[in-house]
Amino acid sequence: MAKRGGREIEFASGAEPGATGEPERVRGYLATPASGHGPGVLVIQEWWGLVDHVRDVCDRFAREGFVALAPDLYRGETASDPDTAGRLMMHLEIPRAARDLDGAVKALLDEPATDGPRIGAVGFCMGGQLALFAACRNPAIGAVVDFYGVHPKVTLDLSGLQAAVLGIFAERDEFVPPDVARKLEADLKGAGKRAVCQIYPGVGHAFFNDTRPDVYDADAAARAWSETLAFLRAELR
Repeated sequence: MAKRGGREIEFASGAEPGATGEPERVRGYLATPASGHGPGVLVIQEWWGLVDHVRDVCDRFAREGFVALAPDLYRGETASDPDTAGRLMMHLEIPRAARDLDGAVKALLDEPATDGPRIGAVGFCMGGQLALFAACRNPAIGAVVDFYGVHPKVTLDLSGLQAAVLGIFAERDEFVPPDVARKLEADLKGAGKRAVCQIYPGVGHAFFNDTRPDVYDADAAARAWSETLAFLRAELR
């Protein structure tokens, strides 16, 4: 990985209904472009947590001219094995995660380096579903890239979705098989949303993660990265 270019930050979580005290504080990783400003994008973690791979993706976005923020939805916990990662994902409190994502959107929009009134949201695995979930709640998210998103406890209310959606899925994904991706695309289009879900041939779940040689596919990852950048630039201009 390239030398880390961003910094660790804290921001306020969204307000809990009926709460009267100070909102909780949430950690995150923020990377800004060399130009000093650019469109904003949330980067939402896989089930491993806010690990170095996620920070590296933020840095990559910054090198492409984006202001990228990855919120730490696990509040400091990370996993290096699937059993622990699965436990953390299933124990994630979705209402709290929703507030944290709301707070992250506000923090990114309040960041002086962020251009424009709308941001993008890009998520991987668990984060892909949460990126869609956040956009269904928050009209400030104008574009979503869902990399093979899945979370059994997250239900989407598409009525609130104003963002265009690019779905990136894998032909050999045992967690999110192609039929699930096709149904998502049909549901989005049936709800009148702008959406396209692409199924990358010959690759499996998490093919974008270059820290996992067991699943990483360099060619597919490069194509997905190019399409992600083109999509966000078109939607957030």
